[in-house]
Amino acid sequence: MRKSLYHFIYTYILRWKYKVTVPMFDKCVICAAPHTTNSDLFLGKLFFGIVSNERAYFLMKKEWFFFPVGIFFRAVGGIPVDRSHKHKISMTQQMATIFAKRKCFTLAITPEGTRSANSEWKKGFYYIALEAKVPIILAGIDYATRTIVTSKYIIPNGDIDAQMQEIKQYFAQFKGKHPERFAI
Repeated sequence: MRKSLYHFIYTYILRWKYKVTVPMFDKCVICAAPHTTNSDLFLGKLFFGIVSNERAYFLMKKEWFFFPVGIFFRAVGGIPVDRSHKHKISMTQQMATIFAKRKCFTLAITPEGTRSANSEWKKGFYYIALEAKVPIILAGIDYATRTIVTSKYIIPNGDIDAQMQEIKQYFAQFKGKHPERFAI
């Protein structure tokens, strides 16, 4: 029922398409880009709800988790991140621990870390996947064709410079809603 509803909203109301040519792993990090508008979150949640039986979680700065909006974000898989100070256990280690404890866990992260142009992408998604020993599925959000495409995945091997370059090259083909806000 849920998948049918998501599919109806995504394809018939919003008129978006999807192309998935990679396996949906029980445990993975989804790297989604370009992220140029808040609506990317809702498109991504609908998309993942169609292509997977699992719930996708996502990291979001804690400032968005105020009442009553915070209740909604937690209900749809939001995990608040406090970026103001260091913690005893890093976010990377916290997420790797969650991956280790669960049979199925999917974490979606936007590498830009912002909706503004930023060529210095955050590498936390890579380190989380490396530490958790899970693949990274690349999900391109293309407003030009109104399609979300997952046609590549990466197995992190520790050569972050080479693999980040490969990841950025993959996303170069996609156009965000506001292309001027996306930088490779």
